[in-house]
Amino acid sequence: MGKTYRAWEVDQRWLLPASVHDFVAADHPAPLVREIVRGELDLSAVLGPYERELRGYPPYHPAMMVALLLYAYSRGVYSSRQIARACEERL
Repeated sequence: MGKTYRAWEVDQRWLLPASVHDFVAADHPAPLVREIVRGELDLSAVLGPYERELRGYPPYHPAMMVALLLYAYSRGVYSSRQIARACEERL
């Protein structure tokens, strides 16, 4: 049985606004980073250790975390604290 992760639900509809996509401009780089991570990258080396670990609350999906890091790095944000702050303030 595979590891269960917290859901990465960027396509989930909300009451208002209708979707997370409503916050993001069509020409914004975030959707491109997400599609590259979901469709192009081989994350088996990252996923492997998570598959064997069954303790604790389900972690965030490693693909989401890789996408977050790649996006932050592409915007010039390298500090983990600055990335965490940006996640809270910019969405």
